[in-house]
Amino acid sequence: MKKKRVIGIVGPTASGKTALSLPVAERLGAEILCMDSMQVYRGMDIGTAKPTQAEQAAVPHHLMDILDPSEAFSVSQYAELARRCIEKVGLPLLVGGTGLYLQSLSLPMDYGAVAGDEEVRRKYHALADAQGAQAVHIALKRVDPLSAERLHPNDLRRVIRALEVYELTGVPLSARRMPGPEDAPYDFRLYALDLPRDILYARVDRRVDEMMAAGLLCEVRRLLQGGLSPDAQSMQGLGYKELAPVVLENADLQEAVGLIKLRTRHFAKRQLTWFRRDQRIRWLPWQPGQDIRPLIDLICRENEA
Repeated sequence: MKKKRVIGIVGPTASGKTALSLPVAERLGAEILCMDSMQVYRGMDIGTAKPTQAEQAAVPHHLMDILDPSEAFSVSQYAELARRCIEKVGLPLLVGGTGLYLQSLSLPMDYGAVAGDEEVRRKYHALADAQGAQAVHIALKRVDPLSAERLHPNDLRRVIRALEVYELTGVPLSARRMPGPEDAPYDFRLYALDLPRDILYARVDRRVDEMMAAGLLCEVRRLLQGGLSPDAQSMQGLGYKELAPVVLENADLQEAVGLIKLRTRHFAKRQLTWFRRDQRIRWLPWQPGQDIRPLIDLICRENEA
């Protein structure tokens, strides 16, 4: 059976995903599915670099502004909502830099015919609640280091599933055939803009300055004064976490801005490492100032019906 095609424009923060995805979506008649763990929150606009209202009006957008900032949100919840959208729209275009979200749509969860066990799952969810997801990942590493290496510590659902398979069968998941990209339920066509590292980092710094000029501090102050806890999941996002002490404790603003830039550069580096491992992604060399239209043409030619 032919798999449904899903186009993806992925990559690190500040790499130009929006500038590439909007004209591609318009030409192909695609609808954009947000693949960003922060853009799901309403009222968190500046620090998440959401597309403008005009950009959102030009192309249908999904999975954006779907949660109150006080709500928690998991990878598995995203996968469920994204699958519904994929089945509903004609040509889905995933846009974002959250690698775990892409993985959740790429790999099946069943891991073969081993049945589930609620008691085992409850045990490891309790461990995660008490000591964090990293503790569960360490438990998997003790019994199945190959699976632990393959699964991100934050992909708690799959880490627990791997432990469940081991506890129920005594055989590590890695000894079985592990699902790969070929087992994905969709025909993914993935692209990423490939910028020189120094240019990417300069764009990160400039974007932070633009966010501050656009009122990011006021956005953080409004959220906190509206009753949002600084410990909320949404407030752990870059920019929000660093500015919360400025609002609540009168911490130094310039030091906070410098920390946002540093942590965002580190985050972009981790994103690059994650996506470079995905052999499905076609990296498109580009630098700001170059004409991006040939890259738009390339993606459209390869995906026209």
